[in-house]
Formats: sequence, structure tokens, C-alpha cells
Amino acid sequence: MEKNVAYIALFAALIAVLGLVPQITLATGVPITAQSLGVMLSGTVLGARRGFLAALLFVGLVALGLPLLSGGRGGLGVFAGPSVGFIIGFPVAAFVAGFIVEKWRAGIGIASFAGALIGGVLVLYLFGITGMALVLGKSWPAAALLVGTFIPGDLIKAVMAGFITQGLAKLRPLSVLSRA
Repeated sequence: MEKNVAYIALFAALIAVLGLVPQITLATGVPITAQSLGVMLSGTVLGARRGFLAALLFVGLVALGLPLLSGGRGGLGVFAGPSVGFIIGFPVAAFVAGFIVEKWRAGIGIASFAGALIGGVLVLYLFGITGMALVLGKSWPAAALLVGTFIPGDLIKAVMAGFITQGLAKLRPLSVLSRA
């Protein structure tokens, strides 16, 4: 039990630390950050349940006002901005990424890439686009066009999540809880 709590807290901290990478803010008001890589890794390494809880802990700390989002943002005000869908989608994205790695018996690298791509990109985009459409007063297709600039970076992050998870599985097999 204590070990699970430590892993959850560690990956919530990883998501926060990846927010320290300088952000690039787009005209939409949604920044390009490395934090979605942390969400992907939470799922692919910890598995569905623990990955969900790590991302949920991160979102909860942001809601409490801790400046953990890129650019030092935090507090309830971020839930009224255009990135609200992405923030709310973090736990679900981590869950889906972990679920895919847990259930798909392909090699860990391929399963992790697929989990990161489906959970950390597609699912996260569903939430993010919906949030942008609501906050910016745009149609869903118009908001979907706005996230096109995120696609190349998120594909790179999904590949990185696959390689990192695969590397962990080779070096320390017991550390990849999604396959334990």
C-alpha cells in the first residue's frame, strides 16, 4: 500500500517537473508543454489505476492553487481557461494508456507507444478540443483545427514514452507496474 502511494506521488511530481520545461504559448491560449509526457508515462509505467490516481493527484494539487502547470499556473482559474479540457483529461488519458499496456500483450515498447498514443494523445485531445470549443465559443471542428500544432510534438512524446517504458522494463522489470 505504502509503495503504491509513493509511486503515485512520484509520478504526480514527474508531471509537475515536466511543467518546468519552458512552455510555448499559442494564440489559442493553450501552451505546448512536456507535461503530457508525464501523463503518458504515469499510465504506461504505473498501469491504469495508479496512473489515473497520479494524474488525479496532480490535477487536485493544481485545483488547490499550487502553481504546477507550465508557466507557474494553478488555482481554480485554470479551469476557466482554454486548457481546461486537457487538464481535466489528464487522469482519463493516464488510465487509458495504462489499460492498453496492461491488456495488450504485444512487446512492452509497442504496447507503451500504443497506450501513449491512444490515451495520451487521442483521448486527451477529445477532452482538450471539447474544452477549447466550450471556452473559446467555437464549434468542435473549429477547435479541432486549433490543436493541429500539437500533433508533431505529441507524436514524439508518445514515441518517447514507448522507449522510456521499454527501457525501464529491460533495466528494472519490477518497476513497470503496468506489466506486473
